[in-house]
Order: sequence, then C-alpha cells, then structure tokens
Amino acid sequence: MEYLRAFAVGGLICAVGQLLIDRTGLTPARILVLFVTSGVVLSALGVYGPLIDYAGAGASVPIAGFGHILAEGVRRAVERDGPIGILTGGMTAAAGGLSAAILFGWAAALLFRPRDKT
Repeated sequence: MEYLRAFAVGGLICAVGQLLIDRTGLTPARILVLFVTSGVVLSALGVYGPLIDYAGAGASVPIAGFGHILAEGVRRAVERDGPIGILTGGMTAAAGGLSAAILFGWAAALLFRPRDKT
C-alpha cells in the first residue's frame, strides 16, 4: 500500500507539472521555481510534512520536496542557533542531496561522452 500511495502522490505532483507545461506559457525554469517555492510555503503551513508522512518518497523526491527540506532545515537551525540559522539551515539540511547530485553528475560526465544527434 505504501508503494501505491507514493506512486499516486508523486504521479499527481508530476501531472500538475506537465499540465503547467502544456497549458500555460510558463517556462520549465519558472515551473521549477514555483514547485520549490510551493514546497517551502506548504511546509510553513504545516501541510507538506504530513504529506511526506503519508506518501513517503512520492512527496519527498519531487522538487517540491527540496523546498520542504530547505524550510525544515531553516526552522530547525533557527531553533538551535537563533537568527544565523536563517542563513545556514537550508544548505545544511540539503547538503547530502546536493553533494550526491554533484557526484553523480560528475561520474556520468566521466562515463559517457556527449555527441551530436546528427
């Protein structure tokens, strides 16, 4: 049942993104910013945390989950360190995922050679 919930919620988030691409004039970069910002706002409203508890990776893997991670990191750092946590909390919380993305991107660049499609 956990897999079904993750698939349904993740699929719904991706379907919203696809609808935004197909039905609006928004560029992919603007949609990306919209999803990250919505993750932050929904986290601040207390909605995104329970959604992750319900859907697991279906809610934490899409880009809105990145916004939630940033918001939660800032919240925890402000509780622990005070106002300086506003500057440090988001990056501390997201450091593992960002490091993995950089490492895997670097490895892919070493293993595969890009070439023209022609």
